[in-house]
Amino acid sequence: MLYLMPMSKILIGAIAAVMMSTPALADRLTLDRVFASPSLSGSAPRALSLSPDGRYATLLRSRPDDLNRYDLWAIDTTTGESRMLIDSKKVGSGAEISEAEKMRRERARVGGSLGIVSYNWSPDGKTILVPLDGDLYLASLDGSVQQVTHTAATEVDAQVSATGHYLSFVRDQNLFVIDLKNNQEQALSQDGGGSLTWGSAEFVAQEEMSRTKGHWWSPDDSRLAVARVDESQVHIVTRAAIGANGTQTYQQRYPMAGTPNAKVELYLMNPDGSKKVKVDLGNNDDIYLARVNWSPDSQSLYVQHESRDQQRLDLLKVDSHTGQSQLLFSETSKSWINLNNDLQILKDDSLIWASERSGYRHLYHWQKGKWTTLTQGDWMTLGVVGLDQKKGLLYFLANKSTPIEQHLYVIDYHHPSEPRQLTEAGWYNNAVMDKGANRLLIGRSNTSQPPQVYLADTKGKRLSWIEENKLDARHPYAPYLAEHAKTEFGSLKANDGKRLYYKILSPKRVAGQKYPVFIQVYNGPDVGRQVTQGWTSPLHQYLVSKGWIVFSIDGRGSPQRGKTFEEPIYKAMGTVEVEDQLTGLNWLKSQDYVDAKKIAVFGWSYGGYMVQKLLQKAPGQYSAGVSGAPVIRWDLYDTHYTERFLGNPAFDPQPYQKSDALSDALKLSDPMLLIHGMADDNVVFDNSVALVSKLQEGDKSFEFMAYPGETHRIAGEQKQRHLWHMIEKFLDRTTKCRE
Repeated sequence: MLYLMPMSKILIGAIAAVMMSTPALADRLTLDRVFASPSLSGSAPRALSLSPDGRYATLLRSRPDDLNRYDLWAIDTTTGESRMLIDSKKVGSGAEISEAEKMRRERARVGGSLGIVSYNWSPDGKTILVPLDGDLYLASLDGSVQQVTHTAATEVDAQVSATGHYLSFVRDQNLFVIDLKNNQEQALSQDGGGSLTWGSAEFVAQEEMSRTKGHWWSPDDSRLAVARVDESQVHIVTRAAIGANGTQTYQQRYPMAGTPNAKVELYLMNPDGSKKVKVDLGNNDDIYLARVNWSPDSQSLYVQHESRDQQRLDLLKVDSHTGQSQLLFSETSKSWINLNNDLQILKDDSLIWASERSGYRHLYHWQKGKWTTLTQGDWMTLGVVGLDQKKGLLYFLANKSTPIEQHLYVIDYHHPSEPRQLTEAGWYNNAVMDKGANRLLIGRSNTSQPPQVYLADTKGKRLSWIEENKLDARHPYAPYLAEHAKTEFGSLKANDGKRLYYKILSPKRVAGQKYPVFIQVYNGPDVGRQVTQGWTSPLHQYLVSKGWIVFSIDGRGSPQRGKTFEEPIYKAMGTVEVEDQLTGLNWLKSQDYVDAKKIAVFGWSYGGYMVQKLLQKAPGQYSAGVSGAPVIRWDLYDTHYTERFLGNPAFDPQPYQKSDALSDALKLSDPMLLIHGMADDNVVFDNSVALVSKLQEGDKSFEFMAYPGETHRIAGEQKQRHLWHMIEKFLDRTTKCRE
């Protein structure tokens, strides 16, 4: 999955770090302050969760003196008492984690973070499992911490079983189980190693399918479903991690578009490894194991598997003892199917299912072959949050009121009617719920309030603040609040009449004065919408304080607007979404407060690719472009992401040739700054190397900055400052000072 770097999912990745500091000049925001601790956005916790019984809220908080280091905190939802459960500086060895774990963290978008980067409640709610420095720890609510593993190897994919009886994990590519009653450890597989792994998700499952698990416990702990991943047919690429102190090379199995994928099989076994049977997934092994879920009674396994072309998704019901399967139903598409995590298996063996069959993702109730539509309309459901089977209530997120906001809704799935909105208008909300659907943790922000978290009842009423993050005199952002630029929203019509939403931040305009524009672009599928009612990065505010107008527009191909909005890029990346960005550019140039000769464009990852395509498509229309970690050749990217949108190049290479950013690279005539991390395993450094070579051969002028040792996210306060000081100087030279 591509992701935005410095500012969009840069807002989620690099720019998650882009919100920080201590004022150098009173009331005057500086780049150095933007990147320093504490965060200008205040306390913005990660990994919000509720204990299974709803008694405790847990989260990861960064330290006031180190915005990249996280500790585990717990809040008693009854008393409001807040305390640190695990101090990451006091627990753990500080040992270097393995390269595989580093890459796993990159795929989880927590690369570069220190301390505790993830945790999981045990299903019985008695302990919290914390991986730290390659080992596993169990934290109790009384503050005690037990180190469970003590090995040089890194344990990954760790889980506490459903009843709390067992702890399972993968070490050296084999699956292990520890009986927590007697601390006896047992290997459930012995042949893992080399190209074979038991119990972990393969690369594309982690990177592109949002499936991080490779084994699944039944609700009664009697059986385990375990993935067996054979990568022997996957091409080996030599990945160079070029660092400041030398270059390390890694032989990595990487399934580039058009090449063989890993062969993934699924087995069922007892916790001691006995009574192992293979699950019948059909005769075609060139498929994706998309999702695995257990039935409440532990008798059945529900498996979603997807065809290689991603145009068919089958739901299988599997007997947990024999491995025999039956097809319940299939979803099909003429373009591609977007996976989701919304399957809910009810006690009566009926299902809640999400589908885009109407053109928008909506929820359905399936019962013995009969479908009941639960939601409908030209809006999308965006994730099931909770299920109350006693009352027949289903809680979910959706953008029903407007595409730029996200709200929590509830519906009676036995008697569906208009969904009831539980969150306040004017905010972008996320939510998690406890297992019993008794309490909600709601995280929200808007363009004038940084992220907040509160505890709510099932009607959405706020019971208490978990993290109010109030913008008062004590808040890190307080010295700059008076200069905070308001975000304005609007919409334009694309060439075919589709509505395109934009946002714009401006300095206080003076009549008759024209301003330079900084355009932030992503516009890729799957992730990365930028035009939302969420907190705007302080980096944007800094740019406005320096006289820039900051502008973004989400064009076709962007997610969460329905399939008819996404699908025009099918086998045609770099076409319609480029035209939509140019629609935004033309609108800007028509505004009397915009200096039409001073409009620069910035993007990272897919956004970096878009910068290349925009400069090629419209030479002379932008004053400059900054292209970070761009995809230049789509055949260098992985199977699941790329083939979803461009098809399989082994059968039809034309869409790849038309969509790449290399063929027309010599059309470059505007100033361009290219940036890439030299250890990037997402958009590999080879992409920029190919572009640099082509531009040099064509005697084209450009500027280039490579970051040794950095991956897809340029991490750390110092390097972030270096990155943005460089970008600012480049834009001042090429755009601000342009005659």
